[in-house]
Amino acid sequence: MMNEQKKKQEIPIGFNLDDFYTTQEQRDEEKKEKIEEIDISLIDNFKNHPFKVLENEELNSLEESIKNNGLMEAVIVRPKEDGRYEMVSGHRRLLACKKLGLEKIQSIVRNLSNDEATIYMVDSNLHREKLLPSEKAFAYKMKYEALKHQRKTAANQLDSTVRQVGAVVRSDDLLGDEHGDSGRQVQRYIRLTNLIPKLLQMVDNSELKESPSIALTPAVELSYLRKEEQEYLAEYIEFNLITPNHAQAIKLRELSANGLLKEDNLESLLDEPKANQIQKFKISEEKLFTVVPKNVDRTKLEDFVLKACEFYSKHLRNKERER
Repeated sequence: MMNEQKKKQEIPIGFNLDDFYTTQEQRDEEKKEKIEEIDISLIDNFKNHPFKVLENEELNSLEESIKNNGLMEAVIVRPKEDGRYEMVSGHRRLLACKKLGLEKIQSIVRNLSNDEATIYMVDSNLHREKLLPSEKAFAYKMKYEALKHQRKTAANQLDSTVRQVGAVVRSDDLLGDEHGDSGRQVQRYIRLTNLIPKLLQMVDNSELKESPSIALTPAVELSYLRKEEQEYLAEYIEFNLITPNHAQAIKLRELSANGLLKEDNLESLLDEPKANQIQKFKISEEKLFTVVPKNVDRTKLEDFVLKACEFYSKHLRNKERER
């Protein structure tokens, strides 16, 4: 009996028969992620991917690099239940490979939960230098919700911290610390996701140096307007090329909150002179159509007038040369 107990005690803890037949180097190699060649046709884009994949010079350079040197970094995908894959990191590399006519792409397959995949996808893109406000807005929102869900799942309760811009858990501070913004700034970007596409594009225009453009601070205030109010505001801006400054955006938000925002007071408010207003030259329609041929399509009137002015300018320059 004593001999049996002694034998049992001598059996090594954590004994693994494979350890006798493989080296440490082999065991380390087995733990490494494997790169697989996956059919491009089986890979779907990440659902609600917030980053724009544009066919620009950067993509052309990437395409040329892959053509000459091959894919230097494998993409990250996760398996789907239907046997397909979802792209997690590498949308631009995938598009470049598609444009080159490649059928397969080097991929690392990871089993990630929805939250894990969202966080990884956002983190692999937020480091880029040139990000539009709309990209940052939806990326922050997706990661914020994933972090919040993870914390709720782990602790089964939310943080009690509340900020001035909506109810917030401390996940916004964590997110901001990771990406160089304050928790409040994170929430300001997330507010932009409440803007209709036309107004959100105008916020992007502020980075693209295009017109009309709306700065981030007034855009946050405008995000509190109802959708129909935003629609009318967008139409007014497109027609008049006038965008609200911060003070005007605050007034619009206050009027909306009290149910007092109407088309006329919106127009009178935005017609107030301000620094970002583009100088306009107005001609009444009645006067204009005394000199414009009746067969000119009204929708093409602006082009007609500009071409007429250009033609007349050339005529004046020619006369000046003849003198």
